[in-house]
Amino acid sequence: MKKYIYLIALTLFISFQVQAQKGEKSVNQVLTVFPYQHVSEVTDALTTMGTWKSAEWKVLFKMLDDDSLKLKATYALNAYVNIVSLETAKKVKTVQLLKKQLKKASSNYASTFINAQIGLLSAESEVTTKLQSLPSIPKVAANIEMQQNSTQKLLQLQDQMDKVKVNGNDFQKKSILIQAGKIPTIGAFAFVSQFLGEAGVQKEAALIITRLALANNLIGEIGGPMVRQALEQALPLIRGEDSALLVPKLKAQLKKIPYDYGFVSLFNGKDLTEWKGLVKNPIARGKMSEADLATAQQKVNESIKTDWVIKDGLLVFTGHGDNLCTEKQYGDMEMFVDWKITEKGDAGIYLRGTPQVQIWDTSRREVGAQVGSGGLYNNQKNISKPLLVADNKIGEWNTFHIIMKGDKVTVYLNGILVTDNVSLENYWDRKLPLFTKEQIELQAHGTYVAYRNIYIREIPTPNNIKTNLTETEKQEGFIQLYDGTNMDHWMGNFSGYLSKDGAIEVNPSSKGGGNLYTKEEYSDFIYRFEFQLTPGANNGIGIHAPLEGDAAYVGMEIQVLDSEHPMYANLKPYQYHGSVYGIVPAKRGFLKPIGEWNQEEIMIQGSKIKVTLNGTVITEADLKEATKNGTMDHNEHPGLKNTTGHIGFLGHGDVVRFKNIRIKKLGK
Repeated sequence: MKKYIYLIALTLFISFQVQAQKGEKSVNQVLTVFPYQHVSEVTDALTTMGTWKSAEWKVLFKMLDDDSLKLKATYALNAYVNIVSLETAKKVKTVQLLKKQLKKASSNYASTFINAQIGLLSAESEVTTKLQSLPSIPKVAANIEMQQNSTQKLLQLQDQMDKVKVNGNDFQKKSILIQAGKIPTIGAFAFVSQFLGEAGVQKEAALIITRLALANNLIGEIGGPMVRQALEQALPLIRGEDSALLVPKLKAQLKKIPYDYGFVSLFNGKDLTEWKGLVKNPIARGKMSEADLATAQQKVNESIKTDWVIKDGLLVFTGHGDNLCTEKQYGDMEMFVDWKITEKGDAGIYLRGTPQVQIWDTSRREVGAQVGSGGLYNNQKNISKPLLVADNKIGEWNTFHIIMKGDKVTVYLNGILVTDNVSLENYWDRKLPLFTKEQIELQAHGTYVAYRNIYIREIPTPNNIKTNLTETEKQEGFIQLYDGTNMDHWMGNFSGYLSKDGAIEVNPSSKGGGNLYTKEEYSDFIYRFEFQLTPGANNGIGIHAPLEGDAAYVGMEIQVLDSEHPMYANLKPYQYHGSVYGIVPAKRGFLKPIGEWNQEEIMIQGSKIKVTLNGTVITEADLKEATKNGTMDHNEHPGLKNTTGHIGFLGHGDVVRFKNIRIKKLGK
């Protein structure tokens, strides 16, 4: 009997050894791609890691305790954490795995590294626990009640960061940033972005905002120059095992970020750029001459320099003076702003030059302040009071999230809905509708108020995206081919081109981009349009083109190209923006910076062609003369003989946006 037991035990032992060897071999094969990775290889490796059982994970974690093996295991595990951080279900499962293995780690290196990975994924991390044990800094995240919303969490994290800046260290800053990275809002994104230039924490900040943007689709929701600038600043900071996965994903997403209608910052923390003083009210200003208004504006702009000051990165009203106004006027918009008042404080936010979203000390019962802030105080017919009191204590920071569409206003105070789609009345003349577009104002009401984190985005609507012909263009006989609202004059690859926010945009998810053509054919004409490039983008304007074949040859193509991008350093002269492709070169140096809108006009009459970019003629030639001794690219261009054809966008899959497209036929 003992003999049989011995044989069974031996068999099991050998089986376990074989399985262990197989598991070890499998793990080693996966880890061969680390740390020097190609994207395709590392993607396959991480997919395999996602199927691992406990035996394989045990091998990897054991390697972390071995100085001779820990490098590959470190890179692999960090890369795996990066990718699962984008998926909630896998993130939770991985945290459980890491916590279980943390207890088994035998080396300080393994414990520290596993702990750091938990910190990247879990709000219940050991990192936070360690931070709480430091006596010089109050607890950061664990003292935030679970029932409090993300807006309150972010306010508290910002308060903690203010204290850490004075007495803390980089470890504490990183811990706060990690917690902020779990809040999928524009406020959290902007907060973390502030640390991209701080050497001790900039790598962590870069990873956090990248994960925020990718995991929560914030790019699509909060695009625009502010987001793009932060992510472009983050790109070079993402190195090593992080870069192989996150950088390609981020680069792909960056191409999709719109430059328009995204959030911008209205306060830079340094000066009053974007702001001006108050001159009368909207109706009175409208009656002033340009000269009188300019004189009055110059005068109040001087006075606000003492009335509104910048202190410790905050925009502060000193208690005397008048309202501070945005230089730009806004119609439909979405706005975030933090504010703080002192005892007996009274202030507000004017929308479209009209009072106001109320701010006040709720203890001032004598004026009705007990109802709370965030109501439309000056309404008479429509609701003026907030739905409930959501103010934080006097001296603490509060956050407004204001959404305005038409005359309807919605206000969230500290993450709580207090005004729900209520019409704001025209205080200046209640017989008139609210102004469609006007300045935003920070009210000066005789008491201290401080502001920070002021972000705004314009909301595209048919009223503000539609373009119209000028009176001169109407008289000259131009017609619109695209006014920002429909694509009725076009045919072709509608999956590759979308009408979005007032522009025809190449759809980056559609392979190749393809061609979009006018329904009508044109012979001699003047064609005007605006275009916006993204880095390295390539497109073209087809002329006299049939619907089949390569329009650059069976018709002709005017280049639309970010030809100053480094990737195009070796272009031929006839390939630069504005060139007649393969035929006539264009002058260089007249494209606007990437993200700005360019204005272009193409005129063709008989064999003569002229391209004007932003007011400068960059291409002008007689095509017959230019090709009498052959073409510059030495290729056949039969389309040069065409006298009529379609106009088209010739896409290569890169994001380019076109708008305000109009045409005038020339000839008899």
